[in-house]
Amino acid sequence: MDTNPHLYNENLSRDRYISSEYNHRTRWMSYFYQMQLIKDTKGSSVLEVGPGPGWMSRVLGDRGVAVTTVDVNPALKPDYVASVDSLPFADDAFDVVCAFEVLEHLPFETFARNLSEMARVARTHVIISLPDHRRTLINVSFKLPFLPTISFFIKVPTFKKHIFNGRHYWEIGKRGYSPSRIKREIEKTGLEIQTSFVPPDASTNHYFVMKKVTNT
Repeated sequence: MDTNPHLYNENLSRDRYISSEYNHRTRWMSYFYQMQLIKDTKGSSVLEVGPGPGWMSRVLGDRGVAVTTVDVNPALKPDYVASVDSLPFADDAFDVVCAFEVLEHLPFETFARNLSEMARVARTHVIISLPDHRRTLINVSFKLPFLPTISFFIKVPTFKKHIFNGRHYWEIGKRGYSPSRIKREIEKTGLEIQTSFVPPDASTNHYFVMKKVTNT
């Protein structure tokens, strides 16, 4: 097991991840998007880096998706205790590899390298979410007869310098961490961004769905 003190999850107990304080309304919405994005890939095997409370394994398992979990924290009882920078799996071992609200727990300098390791063991897709703390200036949602609900919002950078708080090394929207910079780092890994969005009902989460590009 890697004993690097800068690894994600900081050996928190599982009680933290199943508490009502942790699982607030916005986080429940984030679970919805996580599972929907994985379902949309049509993959049948998933590696989840940083499983938290483990909801994903149960829900996707009921839908016939095989989920394997990996975490540095043995208290969360993952299938494998390991770090995202050294995953103990063969190349292309899973259809989809995901890490939701995980990579910000590691220094930004390791971001592209960790994504590359996730891409190595993925067959088709890598999906991540990151905290997006740009300020929301406008948030509008309205419903017209016979049409679906329309929602839109505008976010702007805070221009604040991010200060390490014992958990997050960086966050989108803080000074120096614009979405465009994150996308440039992703491009270094050879992954192709298929979707990048912030949902209106979970506006502090920025999702990236990436396709693994294979050379033929």
